[in-house]
Amino acid sequence: MSRNRPEKPQKPASQADRRAKKLAEALRANLKRRKAAGRAEGSDSVGKSGSTED
Repeated sequence: MSRNRPEKPQKPASQADRRAKKLAEALRANLKRRKAAGRAEGSDSVGKSGSTED
């Protein structure tokens, strides 16, 4: 039978790791905000393809 090894304590995240996680979170939030704005703008401009009437 094999014994379960005790979990190794995680090392504190380095400054680069913390920065990368923070940047990834900010990028996800920005993308989510831009998608929501695009959907809202898209529903307002239905039928407005930019063609001019003569």
